[in-house]
Amino acid sequence: MFVIIVGGGKTGSFLAAHLVQLGHRVRLIENRPAIVERLEREIGKEVLLLGDGSSPKVLEQAGIQEADVLAAVTGEDETNLVVTTLGRFEFQVPRTIARVNNPKNAWLFDQEMGVDIAVNQTDMMAKLIVEEMSLGDMMILLRLRSGEYSIVEERVDPQSMVVQKAVKEIHFPPECTLVGIFRGDQLIIPKGDTVLQPYDEVIALAHTQHIGELASLFSEQS
Repeated sequence: MFVIIVGGGKTGSFLAAHLVQLGHRVRLIENRPAIVERLEREIGKEVLLLGDGSSPKVLEQAGIQEADVLAAVTGEDETNLVVTTLGRFEFQVPRTIARVNNPKNAWLFDQEMGVDIAVNQTDMMAKLIVEEMSLGDMMILLRLRSGEYSIVEERVDPQSMVVQKAVKEIHFPPECTLVGIFRGDQLIIPKGDTVLQPYDEVIALAHTQHIGELASLFSEQS
């Protein structure tokens, strides 16, 4: 995969170094000579390009015609929007990612502006805090569809409302379904007449908005 990153700050430099370590082809564009000089020593000269990432000529020099992903992660929202707009509509980059620095500008970062994925760190932090407060002991194993869905694991509390109930009798939240049950060393593929037991470890596929409701089903009832 060939990834072009615009912005050599902490986010961009860490992302570039990580992708290089994973074996991907990376080009990092940064317009501050001192930063480029330092990063050349840390990441490698062949990765760095000194220039303005919002310039079509600089993007072409970086090889944007071949890029699979363009990530605009500068500290300026205006710059990030210009970069993604150019990447999508001028150079037809398949995937564009933009960092949102000011949450008030988040509404601008949509597909009409050439943004496939907007990374709003403030919003992400708030969602994580709310999610963690609602999950209890539930563990998220895997996130799917950009975090819209998750595969989760939870142990059935002996005082839960689902104990000794068949799966078909349980009213699961919307877009949530059981996909597996571990009972000791045994893996059970749940069916309608499968009865849940205390301490079963259930694996479920759930929409992120309903994870908290799902977690409450398997928790001790007050």
